[in-house]
Amino acid sequence: MFHHLAALPKYSKGRLFNEFDIDYNRSPYERDRSRVIHSSSFRKLKFKTQVFIESEIDYYRTRLTHSLEVSQISRSICRLLNLNEDLGETVALAHDLGHPPFGHNGEKALNNAMQDHGGFNHNDQTLRVLTHIEKRHPDFDGLNLTWESLEGIVKHNGVSFKNIPFHINLYNKKHDLLLNKQPFLESQVAAISDDVAYNNHDIEDAIRAGLLNIDQLQENIFFKKIIIDLKKEYKNIDDKLLMFQVLRKSMSLMIQDIFMATSKNINSFKINTIGDFQNYNNFIVSFTPEMDSKSNDIKSFLFDNVYNHKNLLNKRHKVEKIILNLFKYFYNSPNKLPADWLNKNEPIERIICDYISGMTDRFASRLHKELYE
Repeated sequence: MFHHLAALPKYSKGRLFNEFDIDYNRSPYERDRSRVIHSSSFRKLKFKTQVFIESEIDYYRTRLTHSLEVSQISRSICRLLNLNEDLGETVALAHDLGHPPFGHNGEKALNNAMQDHGGFNHNDQTLRVLTHIEKRHPDFDGLNLTWESLEGIVKHNGVSFKNIPFHINLYNKKHDLLLNKQPFLESQVAAISDDVAYNNHDIEDAIRAGLLNIDQLQENIFFKKIIIDLKKEYKNIDDKLLMFQVLRKSMSLMIQDIFMATSKNINSFKINTIGDFQNYNNFIVSFTPEMDSKSNDIKSFLFDNVYNHKNLLNKRHKVEKIILNLFKYFYNSPNKLPADWLNKNEPIERIICDYISGMTDRFASRLHKELYE
């Protein structure tokens, strides 16, 4: 049975465009999840960077595997809280659809290229993909997801838009997503599931890449305690198995903490209706203060030891140059864009931005090599 604060399908605000092929066997959020999974943008995440360049080794996580892992964590937490798993999964699966090639480095480069044309950020581009770029129906652009899914995807990182991004602002004028309200709890679950995923999985990939080892991991107090406890239980465990067990234990502790903290928040803050949490000044789904502090320590540890590692910094400049060069090339020669991209009634800068952001790492690298090497 759903929690009384869950997003119930029967109370959905529906879709921007009416559809008459009603599916009585699935909820609208189940259909949303299917539309995301079946989209070409979702498939292309397979070849887009999470942290490590996708083409370097098959075992590194990509945006696709990351999204699947966030979805699994979101489903687990939604189930613990009796929230709507289908909506939680939809937001989790779709949250990174707007990422360009080469992850945040590609995002930075595209934002620089678009500085005088509305800028670029992946969350804004995700909404653009879902409501404009994907083409699946003769009557409308986009996937025509429910209001709740779109609202959750746009707000999964919070509602503090100092300057509302380009497409979110454009879309919100015709389909009000209540940008000043907190999102449904399922979206909040997806957001914190993202934190759980990269706080653990980026550690695993960094160890596999040789940027970290188990001894270094013990510099972090949270992981150190887990490692000590596991070594007591398994006297002769090797480092590879130890790593897997550390991350398994870490994720379990975080998920249980979220369940306890959120349950307490609902009672302590007197959250009795959906309107109560929509008007609250922060997310209701959260870590306890103790775990939140540990999570922030892990993020700092990752920035110091992984994200700003010299091996990654050396590659950062190279991939940013690829994006900027491609943008410059198509801006100077727009006739070189594929024919179906030329028939759009939009500024050429935005068309080029959409085209490049939809590329995979390998396609962008290959095209750049053909043009510049």
